[in-house]
Amino acid sequence: MIRGVRGATTVTRNSADEIIEKSVALMEDIISENEIVAERVASVYFTVTEDLNDTFPAKSLRELDGWTHVPVMCMREIPVPASLPMCIRVMVTVETDKHQEEIEHIYHHEATKLRPDLQKKKGEG
Repeated sequence: MIRGVRGATTVTRNSADEIIEKSVALMEDIISENEIVAERVASVYFTVTEDLNDTFPAKSLRELDGWTHVPVMCMREIPVPASLPMCIRVMVTVETDKHQEEIEHIYHHEATKLRPDLQKKKGEG
């Protein structure tokens, strides 16, 4: 089955180093929590808010072993008034045996506000 795995994080400034660092951490958690193998990934799409343009978060995948050949693209998020600033979102399209409700969507930092209904409570499996 093909599933989409969502995630998002925020940065504190428009800095290439921080964008890559936070994107790597986000992807590492998405991969780990969902037992994702790069070979089973169809594509990865990153979006960024208008205030982030110092680098492409897609570069973060090149920091991960085995992800060199995974197709990846970056896009600009729709500039909705009062939306969360300094935000990086990601959608990983992957072949998996997991059921929809088993997928762990990962939200870091201020991005936890985007989907509080999907956040695990500390200590829950």
